[in-house]
Amino acid sequence: MKTRAVRLYGKDELRLEEFDLPVMKEDEILARVVSDSLCMSSYKAAKQGAAHKRVPGDVGSHPTIIGHEFCGEILMVGEKWKNQFRPGQKFSIQPALNYKGSLNAPGYSYQYIGGDATTVIIPNEVMEMNCLLSYTGEAFFGGSLAEPLSCVAGTFHAMYHTVRGSYEHAMGIRAGGNMAILAGVGPMGLAAIDYILHCPRKPGKLVVTDIDQGRLDRAARILSVAEAAKNGVTLAYLNTANLADKTALLDFSGGRGFDDVLVFAPVASVVEQADSILAEDGCLNFFAGPADPNFSAKFNFYNVHYAGTHVVGTSGGNTSDMAECLDMMGRGLLNPAILVTHIGGLGAVPEATLRLPEIPGGKKLIYTHIDLPLTAISDFEERGKTDPLFAKLHELCAANNGLWCAEAEKILLREKGDV
Repeated sequence: MKTRAVRLYGKDELRLEEFDLPVMKEDEILARVVSDSLCMSSYKAAKQGAAHKRVPGDVGSHPTIIGHEFCGEILMVGEKWKNQFRPGQKFSIQPALNYKGSLNAPGYSYQYIGGDATTVIIPNEVMEMNCLLSYTGEAFFGGSLAEPLSCVAGTFHAMYHTVRGSYEHAMGIRAGGNMAILAGVGPMGLAAIDYILHCPRKPGKLVVTDIDQGRLDRAARILSVAEAAKNGVTLAYLNTANLADKTALLDFSGGRGFDDVLVFAPVASVVEQADSILAEDGCLNFFAGPADPNFSAKFNFYNVHYAGTHVVGTSGGNTSDMAECLDMMGRGLLNPAILVTHIGGLGAVPEATLRLPEIPGGKKLIYTHIDLPLTAISDFEERGKTDPLFAKLHELCAANNGLWCAEAEKILLREKGDV
């Protein structure tokens, strides 16, 4: 069977190609990918090539398919897995397999599986590690965004506080405490706000900062102060572009600092600001993965010693985190659409991936069976003046607070795709 896919050959070398898949083995599964969400991790892999920890050294002669935030339908099930999976079943994948201690992952390391493809072969280890997850949501894009949402769930679970007088760690954020999310209105920051407002363990106060007022205003419309209050959280959005010191942040905390501070931009000054506002036993979570392996920032070790401040970081979530997010989406507690600002077809992937840091907005959602340039949802209205499809898409998104939605996906796939 033929597939079309975007393959990585080395640094800055992505190619959209059509090629034959090998014959599926009895311990594999053949599947159709419908949607994939572009991730900054794919940009890093494309910029680093074989130097990336998850990309094989022989990628130049054995190219890998990129994309690891994908959702689709099972086409054929090998004999080994026929009692667990069936054709027609929707699926999502947890790419962090951790198979036999390896860093290999779909979207980085494999020749025949990745999100930026039309058809893929899911290898045995994905099922062995329980990383092929059933998805029952209405829209495929929700299954694509389960992976980035799981990264958010995982980072909150990894945070910890000490138990005074013992050597035990209490895992998770401080319930009812003060939390700050710095540089937090990008796509993953929005996901973090949505998760922490709707999960069982919440802070009492949450402040979210950024230096872009437009992005702050959008975040406040999507995840409002009123919505937070309904869930028992006092929420504030703060523009720190012109703040010469940390006074406004500390005032919001009642002057005592923050129990949990998350950093969503790999910027030294933001890390140092986070360190400076930690309360006693405060946990600094460095969420933003830097592209520079030598990235560093100053940290107050006096407070480490005398106030018990500490740092944690995570890179991705695990299968349990992903299952949690799929469940929360199913119960209407998480809205994956808040992440999406652009849609496009498979042909848009190479350029968009290599330019990802330059493209404003949130998640770029790719539908692999359609032909469409990367298009911002905010541009639908203008395109709709000459294209009836975009006029309808604009109408649907405008009625949904400017967000992508299941009905828009259905119409796009019906009009432009082959699924």
